[in-house]
This record gives sequence, structure tokens and C-alpha cells, in this order.
Amino acid sequence: MLECVSVEVSDNPELGRYEARLDGEIAGFAQYRVDGQQITIFHAEVDPAIEGRGVGSQLAKTALDDVRRRGLELVPRCPFIAAYVRRHPDLYLGLVAEPLREGVMNDG
Repeated sequence: MLECVSVEVSDNPELGRYEARLDGEIAGFAQYRVDGQQITIFHAEVDPAIEGRGVGSQLAKTALDDVRRRGLELVPRCPFIAAYVRRHPDLYLGLVAEPLREGVMNDG
């Protein structure tokens, strides 16, 4: 098993994405679009050279925690983000727009 790494995740609203950085370098990102009170996260990726080290999970967790903090309703169009919500429904399913919750949970 690969070691977990310390990753810093921040919002870059100018580019419409959350960015995960290792040693100051972008290691992954999750792209989003805000429309009113909804945020659609539609794509996420992590550098293949560091996959399996927890970067994607930290990226998803930080992004979803920020969605909660901002009081936005989540539309998880990115399969990775939707899968993260499925793995942690007690923490994040309530963020998902009501009409989409069942579909998110049954899309595994």
C-alpha cells in the first residue's frame, strides 16, 4: 500500500475548481460550476503518478466540506465525487439536491 501524503486543498474560484497541491505543485483538481445556490462538480482528476495515496479522497472531502460551509446544494456529475458521497452518505448525502439523492446512492 502506498503511503498517504500531506495535501493542501484550496478553492480557485477564478478557474472554477478545487486544487490539491503537494509541495506547491498541483497534484489534482475538481472542476465545478456554481449556479445560484447549486454547485455542480463535473470533473475531478489526480496525477496518475500519485494515485492511491489519498490525494483524491482529501480533494473530495475538502471540496464537499466547503460546499457545506457555503450552504450550497450539490449536483455530483463527477463519478469520483458521486462515489465519495456513496462511501460517506452520513456526512455528504444531505448536500446532494433532493431529486438526485436516490440516483447517487443507486449508481454504484
